[in-house]
Amino acid sequence: MYIKRAAENTIKKLDKMFPVLLVTGPRQVGKTTLLQKLCTPERKYVSLDDPDLRYLAKSDPALFLQRYTPPVLIDEIQYATELLPYIKMSVDASKRKSDFWLTGSQVFQLMKDVSESLAGRVGIVNLLGLSNAEIYSYPSQPYNPDAENLLSRLKQTKRQGLNDIYARIFRGSMPELYANPDMDWEVYYRSYVATYLQRDIRDLAQVADEMQFYKFMTIAAAHTSRPVIYEEFAKAAGISAPTAKKWLSLLVSSHIIALVQPYSNNILKRMVKMPLLHFLDTGLAAYLLRWGNPAALESGAMSGAFFESYVFSEIYKSYLNGGKEAPLYYYRDKDQKEIDLLLVQNGCVHPLEIKKAASPGKTAIRNFKALSTLNCGCGNVLCLAADLLPIDQKNWYVPAWLI
Repeated sequence: MYIKRAAENTIKKLDKMFPVLLVTGPRQVGKTTLLQKLCTPERKYVSLDDPDLRYLAKSDPALFLQRYTPPVLIDEIQYATELLPYIKMSVDASKRKSDFWLTGSQVFQLMKDVSESLAGRVGIVNLLGLSNAEIYSYPSQPYNPDAENLLSRLKQTKRQGLNDIYARIFRGSMPELYANPDMDWEVYYRSYVATYLQRDIRDLAQVADEMQFYKFMTIAAAHTSRPVIYEEFAKAAGISAPTAKKWLSLLVSSHIIALVQPYSNNILKRMVKMPLLHFLDTGLAAYLLRWGNPAALESGAMSGAFFESYVFSEIYKSYLNGGKEAPLYYYRDKDQKEIDLLLVQNGCVHPLEIKKAASPGKTAIRNFKALSTLNCGCGNVLCLAADLLPIDQKNWYVPAWLI
């Protein structure tokens, strides 16, 4: 069963603008399925997962492109980046749009080659797991915290209770788990982690000790929605701080986690500089930390942290699906005042607090005053409220299902 993806319109738009389209993202989020759905009959398909085709692409890229002429969809381009200079020559000669569609699971090797070979010639779409909008079939748009937008969105979204939300958090975002309801959750994620470690981390990133990296992933999952202190990661994993920093960058580049940077502004003083870590697939984080079911996760010690990462990932995906950079930061000063997210648009800062509570109270916005010297817009407290409600003239309680 195909689940309609919110990025379809973004892909169609970029395809008209560039000769090369690259869809990148973690494994098994549906990159190939999406592009095959949008393919016209004349577009050829070739996967570099096939060892014979991969060998030809790497050893004789010119001959490979003679066999697979445009328009063509080349899957898993990271396995033969030797093709990229030849793709550049082809599109420069033809001057046509939409000649090459590429997919790639591993940005950490791929993007350097893409930027060097195809600068100005490639439109890039970052595809993550399913969003609520995709799962429940309602319109997707980049998250807008303004009250007028939120009120209009009430008519489009599906209301959810606590149990519904934690069932969603626990199951995660992988399309196969929704396209095939009979798929065993634990078996799926076990296979996913094994493939990621063996094919991407060992083969592409040359990490020698898979088990040590697996331990590092579980430590990252345990730190979701927390600031990153590299020395802490290093000590817990038994590695050096530079290695911890490198391995975190691998998780970022393969879209397993996102690091949210602190908001910096000359007007604001005494800011901390540590990034904030969020696991992008809460189902994968739940698997790594051995949570057994949604109820155990909801009542457990990490319940609030998972809720925060879930809300962050939904906002983050809403921007990527719209073909935009997510303008998200967080605030924390040396007086321990924190705001979970700052959404910065057109010179305006929108403070967003995330609370696992149905009635968080006005104390949830007390730290918004730390931004009083800035141009601040509508603030939101994203929570488990049953409805969209005003807190005061400028701030609103926003149910998590409304994102």
